[in-house]
Amino acid sequence: MVCENHTRVTEFILLGFTSNPEMQISLFVLFLSIYVVTLLGNFLIVTVTSIDHALQTPMYFFLQNLSLLEVCFTLVMVPKMLVDLVSPRKVISFVGCGTQMYFFFFFGSSECFLLSMMAYDRFVAICKPLYYSVIMNRSLCLRMAVGSWMSGVPVSMLQTAWMMALPFCGPNTVDHFFCDGPPVLKLVTQDTAMYEMQALASTLLFIMFPFSLILISYTRIIITILKMPSATGRQKAFSTCSSHLIVVSLFYGTASLTYLRPKSNQSPESKKMVSLSYTVITPMLNPIIYSLRNNEVKGAVKRTITQKVFQKLDIF
Repeated sequence: MVCENHTRVTEFILLGFTSNPEMQISLFVLFLSIYVVTLLGNFLIVTVTSIDHALQTPMYFFLQNLSLLEVCFTLVMVPKMLVDLVSPRKVISFVGCGTQMYFFFFFGSSECFLLSMMAYDRFVAICKPLYYSVIMNRSLCLRMAVGSWMSGVPVSMLQTAWMMALPFCGPNTVDHFFCDGPPVLKLVTQDTAMYEMQALASTLLFIMFPFSLILISYTRIIITILKMPSATGRQKAFSTCSSHLIVVSLFYGTASLTYLRPKSNQSPESKKMVSLSYTVITPMLNPIIYSLRNNEVKGAVKRTITQKVFQKLDIF
């Protein structure tokens, strides 16, 4: 459908969180601090898992990919959000909005599948420990990682192409801090029932399918752990999964509130807070969770820092 007697929207206005200048400055400082911590934490994970030989295992290979995904994921929204907080005109072009939406769907879907691959890795490690090195060989890990990254292509292309092909002929004010699907869909000047059905179907496929794989993996893991005769063995086995379980709970719990209930009675402010949790807060918490709850990562960080210190002392 073309926009009859109306001009097609060429840009969108993002309302963000508040129009209060003082509050905007405070939010800018807060979110900038969170973003810096997010980048430092995730790049630290990438660095130590790359250079420390003790972490050259499938588990940390997937953790490295998760950290890279988190960096890319936040890069899609946070810089633009920070600019808007200090800019008097919070606009994004129609093409820019579609691009942001595409990469948001891409990295979000990729993370869903990567989390399921990490769950499968823990399943093999705990349920089939004698075959772990054979099953989780380098070739399989690379294919799983590439498959996880590429899994975001179909959903992002489909969702974005359908969304941006809809007619936007009226209001162009998005009551959100980035171009997310549900708030942008409200601006479409035609019945969107067909698109909503398609969006829900793809959401169920690309969010719930990997989540089902995670549930199956952890069901088998829990059964295996409960059969272990040693309490120490059970505790050690569970500790290797606890960080991943926390990350999965944070990511899926908040994302499900937005995309499995797109027409909920939540206020726009509540929806923004939920979106903020999985786009800004969770990527910051992930490296902290894995660092604080994992002795191997903490040991690798200490060794890396110590090595750098001694290298500098040798120079002097």
